[in-house]
Amino acid sequence: MTATLIDGREVAATLRRELAVRITTVDFSPVLAVVLVGDDPASAVYVRNKDRAAQNAGITARTIRLPAATGLAELLSVVKSLNDDADVDGILVQLPLPAGLDSAAVISAIDPAKDVDGLTPTNVGLLASGRPGLVPCTPLGVMKLLAHAGTELRGARAVVLGRSLLVGKPVAALLTAADATVTIAHSRTRDLAAECRRAEVLVAAVGKPELVRADWIADHAVVIDVGINRLADGRLVGDVATAECAAIASAITPVPGGVGPMTIACLLENTLTAALRRRGLPAG
Repeated sequence: MTATLIDGREVAATLRRELAVRITTVDFSPVLAVVLVGDDPASAVYVRNKDRAAQNAGITARTIRLPAATGLAELLSVVKSLNDDADVDGILVQLPLPAGLDSAAVISAIDPAKDVDGLTPTNVGLLASGRPGLVPCTPLGVMKLLAHAGTELRGARAVVLGRSLLVGKPVAALLTAADATVTIAHSRTRDLAAECRRAEVLVAAVGKPELVRADWIADHAVVIDVGINRLADGRLVGDVATAECAAIASAITPVPGGVGPMTIACLLENTLTAALRRRGLPAG
């Protein structure tokens, strides 16, 4: 392995420490409300990790647990009550929701000023137009990892592999705002490998285990692997075949331990940003 490993755990830990220090300088504790519907084990673990990280940073975490049988009207009522609660700074509805619940309707109901996941139509539109808003946590984490690696984005050829609303499209918008020349590639792209080989910066976010092989990587490219996939043998792997691609790339994120830890850290940063903006204070 010749590529530099971009250690997301280290970068996330530094960000959480910095947030904890910043929070000690204000006269309030930001409040993050997380709504968890149903009993999906992965979601439950993720919410517990969020709660613990929030508390360690000085953020008050509230988790509202609802049964899987919760109807849309009841869930929207819960969201409205959190919108109206002056003490709540950030609202996150844990996805995926149980079958039958309209995720888009629920996300759209969140007050954009409290939308710490950055997924409401208002925040999506602000990002697309280059205006200040709350940015989705994982894409924000990707940009912080690129900055940590010292990646020069201005004028760089960047390829985003994946076009989801959660990662692909917002990452492309952030890279464009950083003056990269961005291509979004996807399952319908002709000669996907050739498109990826053009990239000086490659962000893989398709949810396909080890889809990206060494012959997809340009010499000295920076590779950010957003994917996390569990194989039949229990191993976690990304969308990139890390070991072989690291022989070609200049820097690469591991899975696990790359982008994943950044998501919660950026959620906490978004919560502080939302809290400061709601009080008319500079968000930094």
